[in-house]
Amino acid sequence: MARHLSLELRRDLEFAKAAARRAGERALSLRATGRWQDDVLADVGDQAADGYLQGLIQGRHPEDGILSEETADTRARLERERTWIVDPLDGTREFSQMREDWAVHVALTVAGRPVLGAVALPARGRLIAGVCIGGSEHAELEGEGELVGGTSDASSPPRIAVSRSHTPGWVPRFCALLGGVEVPSGSVGNKVGMLLLGEADVYAHRRGLKEWDTCAPEVVARALGWSVSRLRGEEQRYNRPDPRNDELVVCRPAWRERVLGALAEAGALAR
Repeated sequence: MARHLSLELRRDLEFAKAAARRAGERALSLRATGRWQDDVLADVGDQAADGYLQGLIQGRHPEDGILSEETADTRARLERERTWIVDPLDGTREFSQMREDWAVHVALTVAGRPVLGAVALPARGRLIAGVCIGGSEHAELEGEGELVGGTSDASSPPRIAVSRSHTPGWVPRFCALLGGVEVPSGSVGNKVGMLLLGEADVYAHRRGLKEWDTCAPEVVARALGWSVSRLRGEEQRYNRPDPRNDELVVCRPAWRERVLGALAEAGALAR
């Protein structure tokens, strides 16, 4: 899963890692003060992490575009070849509930394609980063554990990462078709991280997602050889005028057709 990176790619990857790591550390330190609770804590953490990331990216890469969940969007990013897509705090509910299953996402797209990214899991003491470009992949982990590639064997029964806060009607049927067990968790980044850390085997989501939810998790999953697509198998595109993308499926390539077929049979594609 490793490759020799060009100096420019290595610099961008180290920047993404440092940005995600430090933003997560700031959010953790604010939570540890005990000054805020519930929705106020979520807002404080979101704004602090976003302000840090905005300043860092604009200061280091002033010619690049930025798309962030917490900052008003502008069309200026659409004119940029390179655009950073960030989610300062993915899983604000879990963050405010003092849970571990939240993340910070920092990704770089070039001409609409995700090239590199970092998914920090601050409360878990881990950070997963990766580069996926030109058919070559590189991934790395900070913290305890080992990364699991897409060619690894699935557990039996397969573990299906699902949302802990909202479970659509098609999810139980989907899990049953795969003969799997549900593993509830918060945060898109954390759920994708569960697959890459060997804690789950399949993740599928329909509705409510934006580019900042999926971009960094997609890059790190692809860097480890996992299949990432929309529910019908199409690839995602990024840095579009409307950042809503809704759909995400992450699984081992060997399971791809089985998973996509189960999604269709379970009714996940119904409008």
